[in-house]
Amino acid sequence: MKSNVALIGFMGTGKTTVGQMLAKKLNRRVVEIDSIIERKAGKPIADIFRDNGEIAFRELEIEAVKNAAREKRKVIVCGGGVVLNTINIDRLRENSVIVNLTASPATILKRISHKQGSRPLLDVDDPSKHIKELMKFRKPFYGRSADITIDTSKLDINAVANEIIDRLKSYEGFDFQK
Repeated sequence: MKSNVALIGFMGTGKTTVGQMLAKKLNRRVVEIDSIIERKAGKPIADIFRDNGEIAFRELEIEAVKNAAREKRKVIVCGGGVVLNTINIDRLRENSVIVNLTASPATILKRISHKQGSRPLLDVDDPSKHIKELMKFRKPFYGRSADITIDTSKLDINAVANEIIDRLKSYEGFDFQK
């Protein structure tokens, strides 16, 4: 019986805000992988990328996912690139229903444009083009990893959380107990 919900998806699809709302509705605690990484590293993710590189970040991510995946009755909010390493997905799958949140590239750009500098993978000349390229590359990873997929482009946070709950109700093997 799986008791966690793990949210995956590209940056700007709403994982953090939806995760908080979902946790409230399910009466569970949120575990944010990126926050765990920042605490362990003692610096923001943008600084980890700048100072240590993406490989060092991904190593910290693997460790954080390993620990979070062991927990019970949590909403686990994953970073956008968590799907790039199958060990992360294998660990999450043991005790989590994996929900992939999607959104259109235009929606993503609109949602994250105010976070300039905090998104190291978008520190490029043409963020819109880069978003489309990254999304195209990652789409099969998200698709293979997800038990449930929800497009958040036209939904508010509450609607997305309710949609996840509705889909979990029909997901065989998910433990709703408090």
